[in-house]
Amino acid sequence: MIGAIAGDIIGSVYEGRPIKTKDFPLFGAGCAFTDDTVLTVAVADAILRGRPYEQSVHEIGRRYPNAGYGGSFIRWLRSRHPQPYNSWGNGSAMRVSPVGFAFETEDDVLCEAEKSAAISHNHPEGIKGAQATALAVFLARTGRSKAEIREQIGRRFAYDLDRAVEEIRPDYSFDISCQGTVPEAIVAFLDSVSYEDAVRNAISLGGDSDTLACITGGVAEAFYGPVPGRIQAKVQDILTPDLLEITEAFCREYPRGN
Repeated sequence: MIGAIAGDIIGSVYEGRPIKTKDFPLFGAGCAFTDDTVLTVAVADAILRGRPYEQSVHEIGRRYPNAGYGGSFIRWLRSRHPQPYNSWGNGSAMRVSPVGFAFETEDDVLCEAEKSAAISHNHPEGIKGAQATALAVFLARTGRSKAEIREQIGRRFAYDLDRAVEEIRPDYSFDISCQGTVPEAIVAFLDSVSYEDAVRNAISLGGDSDTLACITGGVAEAFYGPVPGRIQAKVQDILTPDLLEITEAFCREYPRGN
């Protein structure tokens, strides 16, 4: 989970000014957590407390009204009784990594990922993106090889993962859809040699940088193991006390996620 949050923070300064290189300061001036982190922590909170995803996402999301949500999600947060709005956006995938770290069977991961998505992103592509991301995290943390992850996610979700970052980068542009974000984020992991390399791959695509790196970072952490200490320390410095408390509690409860 720290890996997803760190990816969001690292990618935050490049969302509005996309880059096409892996050569950039890891924590650029002005980097901060965004809605990706807030909602990832909210999903973790729901799992920890055994309460509906909607309740934690609504409550914690409203604490951070300026985190960078999309317009439809802002309306969802402001509603007293929020309802799903058939979104296929990548917001369902960016927040789902705790599901992949917390649950112990593929069926449970897929079921919980759907539940976490459907509170807002109940379009089939929104659910599919969340499930693919959570399952990739689960497969990575349970010892599957990259070849197995590529085959299973590609086959199950009909994503084209037989590409390389160098092939995607030249023509890739900002895309908020699950179908235009999740496969690319997973390829960024598959093409990497370390956690940091995976995040650099994701950001170098030049798209929705914080979300790409958040998705990639969660899978990379699950595969490579704990995020490097210097990156964890930066995350701890940047997170607010309430978000850090939930994050640390989740990592204690699910140590494979830290």
